[in-house]
Amino acid sequence: MITAQLVKELRDRTGAGMLDCKKALEATNGDVSAAVDYLREKGIAKAEKKSDRIAAEGLCNVVIKDNEAVIYELNSETDFVSKNEQFLSLLDQVGNALMNSSVANTEAALALEVDGKSVAILLKEATATIGENMTLRRVSRVTKTSEQQFGFYKHMGGRIVALSVLEKADEETAKDISMHVAAQKPQFLDRHHVDAETLEHERHILTQQALAEGKPANIVEKMIEGRLNKFLKDITLVDQPFVKDPDQTVAQYLTSKNNQVLSFVRLEVGEGIEKKQEDFAAEVMSQVRK
Repeated sequence: MITAQLVKELRDRTGAGMLDCKKALEATNGDVSAAVDYLREKGIAKAEKKSDRIAAEGLCNVVIKDNEAVIYELNSETDFVSKNEQFLSLLDQVGNALMNSSVANTEAALALEVDGKSVAILLKEATATIGENMTLRRVSRVTKTSEQQFGFYKHMGGRIVALSVLEKADEETAKDISMHVAAQKPQFLDRHHVDAETLEHERHILTQQALAEGKPANIVEKMIEGRLNKFLKDITLVDQPFVKDPDQTVAQYLTSKNNQVLSFVRLEVGEGIEKKQEDFAAEVMSQVRK
C-alpha cells in the first residue's frame, strides 16, 4: 500500500511533485530507494529541483492557420539555451499542439496532452534534458473572419513578436502594422480602449508635477489636459507616429490604405518577470569570509 508518509518521504528526498512520487512508488512497489532511482531515470527529480529558478529568457512565437492564430512565450533561464536546437524544437512542438487544440490560455495549455503527455510534463522532461528551467506563459488565441487579415512580425528571432488583425485583407499593410507594434510598444488600440484607472493614475501624476512646478492654479488644468493628450498619443496605436513614416500617424497610414486595425498582441521575452540580479563581487567576498 502506498501511504501518504511514503509519498512525503520520497518528495522530501527528491523534490518531485506529489503525483510523480505516487506513480514512482507504485512502479517500484513502495520501495523508496528504487523510486528515487526511477524519478532520476525519468529526469523528474532533477527537473523539479530546477523548477524554482527564474526563467526570464527564451522566445515568443506565433502559429497561424487559416482564421486562427496562437501567440505564446516559452521561457528558459539563459539566452544561450533559447538558441539550442532542443529548445527550438520544443517551441515548435508546443506551438503546433496549441494550434491543433482549442486552448486559449496558459492554464489550459499546460494541461493539453501531446502524444500521451501533458505540456507541463513535456516542459519538465525538457528541463531535465536541457538543464534549465522551462516555463510556458502568456498563451493567447486570436481569431478573424475570412475577409480580415492577420499580420505577424518577429524581431531578433522571437525576442519580440507582434500579431495584428486588420479589417480588410492586405498582407503588406498588416505586416507594417505588426512591425510598428513590435517597435513602438503601444499599450492600447485607441483612446476608447484606455481604461479609467490608467487615465486617473496619469492625471494624478501630471497634477502633482504641475503643482510642484509652482504654476498658477488657473493654468494647471490646461497644462494637465495638454500633457494627458501627449500621454495618450504615446500609448495608443492609432495615434502614434507611424514607424516607417513619422510624418503621419498610424491612423493616417491606415486611411491611405483604406483599412483599419481591429486588434493587436505584442509579446516581449521576460516582460513582467523579476530577474535575479547577480552581484559577483559580493558573492566572491562571501565565499572568502567562510
